[in-house]
Amino acid sequence: MDSTSKQIDCSQKLKVLADETRLAVLKLLMNGPKHVGEMNAILGLEQSLLSHHLQVLRQAKFVIAQRDGKAVLYHLASEVQVTTDKALNLGCCVLLFN
Repeated sequence: MDSTSKQIDCSQKLKVLADETRLAVLKLLMNGPKHVGEMNAILGLEQSLLSHHLQVLRQAKFVIAQRDGKAVLYHLASEVQVTTDKALNLGCCVLLFN
């Protein structure tokens, strides 16, 4: 991948993260996998809105959905690394939560 492709990829990732709900979901998942119901209880969103944001994060390869009985468990994708100072290394940049 050349530097122009990497810049486009990085800008695409940052566009996905330009939403406070999606950032909140990633911040929750930094502490470990969560079921949709758990995230919904914490974030206080309508289920359909949370599902939409999770779909966007899945498509951008930030999160992975895993069937857990009747529920769905979400966790950060392997491409998204949590650093020791509770930041997310996205490969193209590091996102630090204060």
